[in-house]
Amino acid sequence: MPTNKRKIINDPIYGFVTIPSELIYDLINHPYFQRLRRIKQLGLTNLVYPGALHTRFHHAIGAMHLMQEAILTLKQKEVPISAEEEEAALIAILLHDVGHGPFSHALEHSIVKGVSHETISTLLMNRLNKEFNGKLTLAIKIFNNKYKKKFLHQLVSSQLDMDRLDYLKRDSFFTGVSEGVISSERIIKMLNVSNNQLVVDQKAIYSIEKFLIARRLMYWQVYLHKTVLSAETLLVNILKRAKEMSAAGKDLFATPALAVFLKHNYRQADFEKEKGLLDLFSKLDDYDVVASIKVWSECDDKILSRLCDNLLNRKLFKVEIQNTPIAPSHKNKLLQRTIKEYGINRHEAQYFVFTDLVNNSAYNANSFNINILMNNGQLLDVAEASDLLNLQSLSKTVTKYFICYPKEMID
Repeated sequence: MPTNKRKIINDPIYGFVTIPSELIYDLINHPYFQRLRRIKQLGLTNLVYPGALHTRFHHAIGAMHLMQEAILTLKQKEVPISAEEEEAALIAILLHDVGHGPFSHALEHSIVKGVSHETISTLLMNRLNKEFNGKLTLAIKIFNNKYKKKFLHQLVSSQLDMDRLDYLKRDSFFTGVSEGVISSERIIKMLNVSNNQLVVDQKAIYSIEKFLIARRLMYWQVYLHKTVLSAETLLVNILKRAKEMSAAGKDLFATPALAVFLKHNYRQADFEKEKGLLDLFSKLDDYDVVASIKVWSECDDKILSRLCDNLLNRKLFKVEIQNTPIAPSHKNKLLQRTIKEYGINRHEAQYFVFTDLVNNSAYNANSFNINILMNNGQLLDVAEASDLLNLQSLSKTVTKYFICYPKEMID
């Protein structure tokens, strides 16, 4: 066991990141956290931006570093934060994504039903708290917004948290999409606390405007890129077909952890009462899914094998995206053509022709305002304080509808 646990990590975004305590060092080296090395931050986005191979591990370390910087700034502004509260906030942000499943958001509701990654993160943190003799109790309170100093939770989860500040900058770096570049250092230096709420000093208003615009652009160019939507929906359909076959009694190849989740539809209550289930989930990562897909691409089910071959060899579906719902007649025409072309029934054709919608909201003032602390001491919502006319429009949710289908079905 190393005696010196005050290590440094060389991060490509921030340079040297210091591990600030022995407890945090031990948490980073725990199998629950090390699993994040095997889960890509952006799922299948590398099929569009080949450099997007960074992991949840990278992101968690980066978010912890930004939390260190934010707390230092607040302490310099005489905001009272004890050493215990500081370590707890760092742990809360470090472990905020520990409950993510394989391929991040793409499979959040495919492997398990109605269980968010935040819920599983809390369950894993509770398990770690027992293992570490209650040393994570305060971190869990901050994570779940049950601690009296609300601004500490807002640093972990809000519309201006360290999570968002890191992933925008990191995802921009690894995708090469420069529109996502933000001045996280300046934003952090301008953070403050007023009435127990996280606020931003007035002179940072332009940095906040740029942050919100960058967030909107990154969603359309990266997170909700139509080819990414096509690939991720294809992956969801692969798991859906595999679960359907497993439920029908088909013995499919899968790694031991994945096999259990294919055969059962677990819900939150199952995780809370079955101790072994959480352990199984903590063994799942991208490699389980990819290994299984490689084998399934040669299975005797022509639906599953075709879907898997399409994903492995980047034969992705054609995507049409628009501002209005997809006409049922258009979907039906593509379904009929797929049924005839592939020699399959209507139920099977729906694995190849499918519709969905996506929402993009750069700023939602209803969930947590980004408040600007004006020089006269007044607090104003950023949309009100800004002189940018389009900042008001950024607070509106934009919904787009899309349809995916095999390219050979085009007229």
